[in-house]
Amino acid sequence: MSLSSRISRPWVDRRVTARLLMATELEKLPPEEREIVERFIGRKHMARNVLAEFDRSLSFGDRLADRVAEIGGSWTFIMVFVLILVGWMGVNTFFLGHRAFDPYPYILLNLVLSCVAAFQAPIIMMSQNRQAEADRAQAKNDYEVNVRAELEILQVHEKINAMRETELAELLEVVRHQQATIQTLSEQLAAGCG
Repeated sequence: MSLSSRISRPWVDRRVTARLLMATELEKLPPEEREIVERFIGRKHMARNVLAEFDRSLSFGDRLADRVAEIGGSWTFIMVFVLILVGWMGVNTFFLGHRAFDPYPYILLNLVLSCVAAFQAPIIMMSQNRQAEADRAQAKNDYEVNVRAELEILQVHEKINAMRETELAELLEVVRHQQATIQTLSEQLAAGCG
């Protein structure tokens, strides 16, 4: 038996719609899905700007790590770093000659590069982990909005079906009334002619 056949009013109960979609009792749903359905029943909004909420929760260190990752992953950083490396090698090889503070094979430069990499890599990983967390929050919000949209669409279908049944019943009543009128007129015509 369909939902619309059980409804004799032109509106559809949101709780019934939610139960039909979820094909189970609300109490048996996992907490996350139950919250979505309860928001649907209570006509509360689901969509929100998760990334803005996430950005507001970031600490100074988190923001700094994101900025370091943003700069460290850019062509500007690569170009500046290449210029610094070439400058370092040029100064120590050509300009300072025998008085170079880091002569070839540039051991101090290797140490500096190793230190930069040792600090930059975990900072970039922290930023990537936070980005993955933000992506998970966004995906969860998308899922909630999609379930809500599915519930709304199902409810619209049920409302349309209920309206169609009401209209069909009214139309059937009009047809019966017209048939009765035709029958009465037919009998009167037959009685008048005979």
